[in-house]
Amino acid sequence: MKYISEVLSSQLISHKLAFNAVSAAFIAASEQAKLFPVVIAEGYAENTIFSLKSANTAELVGWKAGSYWPGNIAKNIPCHASTIFLLDQDSGRLDAVIEGSTVNAYRTAAADAVAVSVLAREDASCVAIFGTGHQAFYECVSVCRIRDIYSVLVVGRNHDKAQAMVDKLAGVGIDAQVSVAEEACRAADIIITATTAREALFSAEWVKAGTHISAMGVDTKGKQELPPSLFDKADLYCDFTSQSVVIGEFQHGIKEVVTNKLTMIGEVLSGRAQGRVNNTDITIFDSSGIAVQDLFIGQYLLNAALDAGHAIEC
Repeated sequence: MKYISEVLSSQLISHKLAFNAVSAAFIAASEQAKLFPVVIAEGYAENTIFSLKSANTAELVGWKAGSYWPGNIAKNIPCHASTIFLLDQDSGRLDAVIEGSTVNAYRTAAADAVAVSVLAREDASCVAIFGTGHQAFYECVSVCRIRDIYSVLVVGRNHDKAQAMVDKLAGVGIDAQVSVAEEACRAADIIITATTAREALFSAEWVKAGTHISAMGVDTKGKQELPPSLFDKADLYCDFTSQSVVIGEFQHGIKEVVTNKLTMIGEVLSGRAQGRVNNTDITIFDSSGIAVQDLFIGQYLLNAALDAGHAIEC
């Protein structure tokens, strides 16, 4: 069996590797991958949650286990943890285990960047980010690699946390400032939501023509970040249609109407569907997070470890 520790996966991962792996994963998801129902469970302690997301393609089969333990804040350790498990296609035996908590942040941000690469205007220069946590930071860094962003407007419920996010972005050379929801939306060419919200974060009327929106935070029933009234006047994209309308952002639309409008981002990447066609359309990408992303990024990490000469056989 192959094993990659959290320490090694953190050394191997990069925004470029994640972007390439997720792009390939999205194309596979739109062509031949099978995704299975997400299992969401709870730990014994209050508010602890873990999930299992599984899938297969012609090349890969396996699952990711992800957990959220909010009590870890008091222990000064991350609340989120992720581990990727790959099976041998021929025998069904466990082939690889990849600890990937840091990797998961890159993986999720890469989905955003991939969507931005084909859905945001080429001249997009201002980003509004809703969220001030660990994931929101990675989203901004990843998207700023894809478009020439001159300003990031940070919107958060807590001003001190929003300012801390601004300072952290400044530390990697990204110009940012704290903003409020309406002003940020009206100024933004790209709106990113990376929160745990359960109601819309802004009004549809604040979104200007030509804006791209990446909704990154909704991955279970009941979560919500966007106003459903925006769906009627936007072009809609997602990572995987059947999952997006059940546990993703589009669970809040009229299922038959939304499904008929939805395009899987992998179809755009492979040239079988159009992405942005002009500078006035509003585009929305819903990332509910699919297991194929994890399988591909796990395989890319295994390849990177072997190329670098790391001993990963147990």
